Amino acid sequence: MKISARNVIKGKVKKIAKGAVNSEVVIEIPGGTEIVSIITNTSVESLNLKDGMQVYAVVKASNVMIAAD
Repeated sequence: MKISARNVIKGKVKKIAKGAVNSEVVIEIPGGTEIVSIITNTSVESLNLKDGMQVYAVVKASNVMIAAD
């Protein structure tokens, strides 16, 4: 796989919660941190996502906001 995004994080699908149109996909990365993504049910099916499957979370954003008290 080649991709232009710089932030590619390998993890394992922990849970898929399907809704009417979209699914919430929880990916557990090493150390136990979880990344949650909302994707279409069509994407879940086309990627053949299953619990326990090794996947990549790809983050491509033009802005990352940081807040502090």
